[in-house]
Amino acid sequence: MFTAARTKSNILVNPLKRNIEINLFLRSNIKNNVTKSFASYTKTSEAVMNNASILLAGLCTGGIIMMSLAYPYERESSSTRSDKIYCDGMILFEPTKEPSTGILFPRLCNALTFVGCGVRVKWRFVKVYAVGTYIDPIAMQGIQKEDIASIEKALLNPMYPRTIRIVMNRALSIDKFTSGIMESLEPRMKGKDLDKLEEFKNLNPNVDLLEGSEMEMTIRGDTMLFKNAMGVVGVIRSQVFCDALCDAYFGNDPVSPAHKDHVIKGVQDLL
Repeated sequence: MFTAARTKSNILVNPLKRNIEINLFLRSNIKNNVTKSFASYTKTSEAVMNNASILLAGLCTGGIIMMSLAYPYERESSSTRSDKIYCDGMILFEPTKEPSTGILFPRLCNALTFVGCGVRVKWRFVKVYAVGTYIDPIAMQGIQKEDIASIEKALLNPMYPRTIRIVMNRALSIDKFTSGIMESLEPRMKGKDLDKLEEFKNLNPNVDLLEGSEMEMTIRGDTMLFKNAMGVVGVIRSQVFCDALCDAYFGNDPVSPAHKDHVIKGVQDLL
């Protein structure tokens, strides 16, 4: 009877003992592998971090921040578009620096793609703000990139969606900023819908602009969404107003010729 009980006990205990031994063996192996992997990772990380760069691009939609860690990479520079960083077959894009002010423009804004930037100069030497343009590449696909006239025509047509992003290079009173925009638009509106200029002025809070303040004007057809420096979005609906705004930045006498030229080249590169 005792022999039978011992045999039964062995049947129950041996598998348990074997499982404990297996678990201990696996734990030991895992610990060793983790230690080796961590040492290898640490060594690799030290080498990587010497060349790594952190890219912070503030998306203009709600202040979302996109962070990318670029490991050892190859860079392809372009004078009209963001530098390309190749990382394990993926392409990351650095912000583009407006050369006169050093102000950065992220690759994306309001789900549109950056194509060019420039600076708004007053009195020949005062760099008031940097301005960048973002477009919908799909909407532009029907345009021949070799045909500059077609690109200019599309840029003048508010039916092609775009965001015009303004970043202040210096402090400025809100009255001077709105007056500058209104003075550019009024002659282009030819006496029509002039009440929209007052609407635009009222979309800006009575707070002076600081260096780095940002505004966005997103144009789609006869509608302009304006995000003021406080982040509040308002809307103006007027075909005349939107036509005038496109002409102010992309017409024959643009407020920033460098911006217009850069945008045309950027559109050509994008198509």
